[in-house]
Amino acid sequence: MTQKFTFAVAQRDGRARTGVINTPRGDIRTPAFMPVGTAATVKAMMPESVRATGADILLGNTYHLMLRPGAERVARLGGLHKFMNWDRPILTDSGGFQVMSLTALRKMTEEGVTFQSHIDGSKHHLSPERSMEIQALLGSDIVMSFDECTPHPATHEVAQKSMELSMRWAQRSRDAFGDRPGHALFGIQQGSTFEDLRAQSADALRRIEFDGYAIGGLAVGEGQEAMFKVLDFAPGQLPQDKPRYLMGVGKPDDIVGAVQRGVDMFDCVLPSRSGRTGQAQTRVGAINLRNARHKDDPRPLDAECTCPTCRNYSRAYLHHVVRAQEMIAGMLLTWHNLHYYQELMSGLRGAIRTQGLDGFVADFHARRAQGDIEPV
Repeated sequence: MTQKFTFAVAQRDGRARTGVINTPRGDIRTPAFMPVGTAATVKAMMPESVRATGADILLGNTYHLMLRPGAERVARLGGLHKFMNWDRPILTDSGGFQVMSLTALRKMTEEGVTFQSHIDGSKHHLSPERSMEIQALLGSDIVMSFDECTPHPATHEVAQKSMELSMRWAQRSRDAFGDRPGHALFGIQQGSTFEDLRAQSADALRRIEFDGYAIGGLAVGEGQEAMFKVLDFAPGQLPQDKPRYLMGVGKPDDIVGAVQRGVDMFDCVLPSRSGRTGQAQTRVGAINLRNARHKDDPRPLDAECTCPTCRNYSRAYLHHVVRAQEMIAGMLLTWHNLHYYQELMSGLRGAIRTQGLDGFVADFHARRAQGDIEPV
């Protein structure tokens, strides 16, 4: 790949930005939502269906792919894009978040993390250098530096030690990544909810120099109010001319609030996970298709939605297949949810371009507060 990874902001509305990330495998329109393809698949979806929702980029998971089927095997089979039949950009996380969640199965040192597989108990070692090697074998377009995701809550002392370790690992990640034209490496800001630690982290990442910057250590149980307080200052601590990625977020109102505060990229398992458990996101909020009130309802999930689920199936049918635990239920609801998320991102981009974000956000909240009106 000879084409460079670039980012340009086209328009601003307050702190919100809209722009384009250029990669050799295609452009990513921002603000962007990345569907999560943990194990080289967005659950219940075909890759062409994911693309049809409007997604420009997917997320893959280093931890899960290194355990099964193995990064070396994926490389031998032509790389992750070919393996999963997705020819557009892929971002892979570093494995740090999953390792954090394996508290009882891991041992962490300055060198890295040794842990037991949740699949078969086998031992593995993950370090900044190994994480970079795995992500290179997968062939991902955007690579995340290896970090420790600081758990919440954390004292200032604990958060500082964790952040400083992540910054040392960020430098090692940068060194191990090397020169890979057409591929990008993102650094991850840590510091829990402490503004001074977030600033120190941002300064360290700036000195190392990355192609983009993520805000890590949020959406780990702190709640939306605390998250937004951090986002009131954290994005502004990062370079203005690079994309900003809020990891693991989130609910529609989380995304809208984060876009207002200057975030460009998001990922979350919510649209696919909730789709598989009978929940749909709509303009008037979340709808639980397991509820009996839907069993005779001929309406679509969302009368304004143009996804195949809303065009072709009634709430009564969706209620039936959810309750019957048919596979099509997860397929149809996941497709709808991903379509809704991409439509939300498109609406945010358009509102920023026309300097109408305040009105868009006010309408968004008013309609969701209205709730799902039952038929009379």
